[in-house]
Amino acid sequence: MLHGETQIRGHNPPESQFHDRGRFGRLFPGLPVFAPDTAKVREALFELGKIGGLMDAQDPPPGQPPGPNASNIDNETIPAGFTFFGQFVDHDLTFDPTSILERQNDPEAIENFRTPAFELDNVYGSGPRISRHLYDSRDPAKFLIEKLGGPDSNDDMPRNSQNTALIGDPRNDENTIVSQFHLAMLKFHNAVVDHLRKKNPNDPQVFDKAQRMVRWHYQWIILHDFLPRTVGLEVLKDVLDDRPRERIFRWRHEPYIPVEFSVAAYRFGHSQVRPGYGLNAGFGAGIFNDTLDPNAADPADLRGGKRATRRFVEWARFFEGLAGSSGITPVPSKRIDPRLSTPLFKLLIGAPGQVGGDGVGSITNPQSLAQRNLLRSLALRLPSGQAMARRLGIRPLKLDELKSLGVGFETSSPPWYYILREAQLEKDNEGRRLGPVGARIVAEVFVGVLRGDRFSFLNANPCWKPELANSEGKFLMADLLKFAGVPLVPPPAPAPAPTP
Repeated sequence: MLHGETQIRGHNPPESQFHDRGRFGRLFPGLPVFAPDTAKVREALFELGKIGGLMDAQDPPPGQPPGPNASNIDNETIPAGFTFFGQFVDHDLTFDPTSILERQNDPEAIENFRTPAFELDNVYGSGPRISRHLYDSRDPAKFLIEKLGGPDSNDDMPRNSQNTALIGDPRNDENTIVSQFHLAMLKFHNAVVDHLRKKNPNDPQVFDKAQRMVRWHYQWIILHDFLPRTVGLEVLKDVLDDRPRERIFRWRHEPYIPVEFSVAAYRFGHSQVRPGYGLNAGFGAGIFNDTLDPNAADPADLRGGKRATRRFVEWARFFEGLAGSSGITPVPSKRIDPRLSTPLFKLLIGAPGQVGGDGVGSITNPQSLAQRNLLRSLALRLPSGQAMARRLGIRPLKLDELKSLGVGFETSSPPWYYILREAQLEKDNEGRRLGPVGARIVAEVFVGVLRGDRFSFLNANPCWKPELANSEGKFLMADLLKFAGVPLVPPPAPAPAPTP
């Protein structure tokens, strides 16, 4: 199923007391739901998240004039590439195709089809012995990689005859940018295999060693590049301090994914999505365009499931440290606030390639991403942002800071909206990173997942440093992409032919 789609499950299951033992659970099991699950509340949430409503930024794709209330404030501290890296990380942690919007859910009863660990199972699948379709039959230690077109074109992930991506998680082909980042991870693994073979050409364990190296470098980037930008160094340092009595993220045997994280705090990235992006010097478009034929071979938008020579990313347009002398500046993400780009209010629904129509939808099948997020918080009985703030010892937002929400949401706000709003209002931050509640939840879950994985570098080798570090001893996203050998900037123009 596509990201955010649902199926009907049992009605009103009991709320499990074993909230810290399953694949999904709760950080705050004693806190009441932010609002009663009534028709009036569902209608209010539907209204709050509708197209043209309070959460619609009205910022259309590039080349079109903005609406009267347009808001597209740049976040100069987080390049746009991290928006899609965050999506990729989410797909590594969680995959829940069964939770629903219109009925209450017990997180303990929801199956997470991902292990709660940063282990790239969305890339590796079950390994070359089981997931053989992901690997190169001529060299099973490496991933299979194909071309976008002819032999001189850029690379693409492998696809079948209908352009369905042959990858470990179909969500990593939802749009061209996350698709190309998945490809970058495939190429990074292959480059690591080559790196290890230079030391030991006939090592029979080269795949296992390369997989561990890739995972640890990926975890290092999460901890040292992505998290500091997202939650701030002060919060991250505080969570990394070994004071278990102060942690809110605790578990019995292995980590779980808290619904306060997966349904509220970690959905901050939706507000960072821009309405469109330039992928390379010759192609840029909106995230998706509902006026285009979804079955066209190469529609002028960035939806996934397509293969064409222009569908590649020059990564200097998305991350720092890659431009060289090209003069390219990475596009910034949007700031974290309650306003989403307008295209996200008319999502793709139903079968792959089907496009949401006018953005109206219904409460049981909303087309707006904002509506889906708000209604999911109600279905999973999440507490209010104010209640979570009080539990964490943080001053809740004031009434006048949450005006115009209606139905009592000013005093008991949907947690996803609250977390976006507190990021926007925090002094000296103004949406450049998460606010205190969101930052604490995200930092604790990320660090807790690393601590709970006995194979992570934090546990297996706490003194480990990246073998592929740059000359300054750092390993950041730019270093991974350089080592992977993906396109960074436009190729140099061919030299003019000599004058006869």
